[in-house]
Amino acid sequence: MSIMQSLSHISDGKFFVSTSEAVFETVCPYTGKELLTIPKGNIEDTNRIVSSARAAYDGGCWSDAPPSFRKGVLYRFADLISAEAEKLDAYDAQEVGKPVSLQFCNAAGAANLVRFYAEALDKVTGDVFSSDNMSFATQVRVPRGVIGAIVPWNFPTYVAILKVAPALAAGNCVVLKPSELSSQSAIRLAQLALEAGLPPGVLNVVLGAGETVGKALGLHMDVDMLSFTGSTMVGKLMLSYAGQSNMKNVLTECGGKSPQIVFANCHDLDVVADTIAASILCNQGQVCSAGTRLLVERKVEEELLEKIVLRFKDIKPGNPLDSTTTYGPLVSGKQFSKVMEYIEVAASEGAELVTGGHRLLPEAGGYFVAPSIFKNVQYDARVAQEEIFGPVLSTIGFDDVDEAIRLANSTRYGIAAYAWTTDMSTSMKLARGVNSGIIVSSSSYEGEGAGHTASNEPYGQSGIGIEGGIAGMESYVRRKLVYFNHG
Repeated sequence: MSIMQSLSHISDGKFFVSTSEAVFETVCPYTGKELLTIPKGNIEDTNRIVSSARAAYDGGCWSDAPPSFRKGVLYRFADLISAEAEKLDAYDAQEVGKPVSLQFCNAAGAANLVRFYAEALDKVTGDVFSSDNMSFATQVRVPRGVIGAIVPWNFPTYVAILKVAPALAAGNCVVLKPSELSSQSAIRLAQLALEAGLPPGVLNVVLGAGETVGKALGLHMDVDMLSFTGSTMVGKLMLSYAGQSNMKNVLTECGGKSPQIVFANCHDLDVVADTIAASILCNQGQVCSAGTRLLVERKVEEELLEKIVLRFKDIKPGNPLDSTTTYGPLVSGKQFSKVMEYIEVAASEGAELVTGGHRLLPEAGGYFVAPSIFKNVQYDARVAQEEIFGPVLSTIGFDDVDEAIRLANSTRYGIAAYAWTTDMSTSMKLARGVNSGIIVSSSSYEGEGAGHTASNEPYGQSGIGIEGGIAGMESYVRRKLVYFNHG
């Protein structure tokens, strides 16, 4: 699999070279060797690209187009993504270490997400309000305008589409800013959108460092909305940038420290162990909704940990481009050092290492960390409170449902929670008491569930706003009141 030979911004349907000569070198996480370079970008580049999006939006080539036209373009876009799914997955594997064997949030899933929003674009309706017989009051949904979409590196293709698809379906124009660690798939997606018939200027890509290009988008007076996924610290900066500029709407999906809450009356400890291990191993724990805190009823704690350890031993670490690899490297040397530091901190705070805690495949030169489990973790320890974004599971025991709820709500985050019990009363207490959205499992059911129709709104410092489903698409529209006095 070859890498892209040229990485440049895309504006108004064309590549253009940055006005800055400064570049950022990305490193292959599997080997630790240089992979490619991208422009660091600057304010001038950002201004040019935002101007392109603004001109396209104001010209109405997309926002004023018939729904049937927009739907057709998005369906063709989805088909093109499907046709190149293997290539897009390979780009993500090269740059961030996400194994091509991992189906969760892969390019095929991104294509299906585009299809969902293609079909949903004419399903967001307005309202008619009751009024007297001499007036007519209605509220219509209109696009917000120019969207600055800033996406992270953990699932480059999928999360880009999670922003782009609903924004386009709602009639907006988009400036997509990928992570400087993972730019290839964003560029290819923009090219495929043009091939599908998306008018030039509707989807643009600006490359570069977050502290320059991301900040410039956040402060830009012609950006009407920011849609950001990343750390809580940077999410707060985005809110600040909005306040310093034009009070643009901001949607943020930030950090998490999600609990797996396991009761002794769960239906099957083996199924529970399978799911918890898979959550930690998925993309090497670099998932904001990963269940990295194991809250377990003390009477089954040791048995469950033994089962999870066995599953950790079944991993096949290696080249993420190899279809037999099930466990890849962390994204960068910086992330590797961060995770290893947390492992050292956990031990210094009195937690007991059950398994892992060391580097894997040092001979490859990449950034592999063995999946790790700590037990006897205090609820207020750093490894139980802070997002590590790596394959580290912190175990805390509890005795009853009230204690479990207190522990679940003991962090500043609230992006997701998972619980395992067959008792309906316990399930209802958890549903009411846990702050975040929660999935309660009482059987071994495996299926698609709600699919792309489900949406989620985080709690606390996990973010602001709704993503997913039709409700997530409504985040990208504004409610406009239209009132007729006709008496």
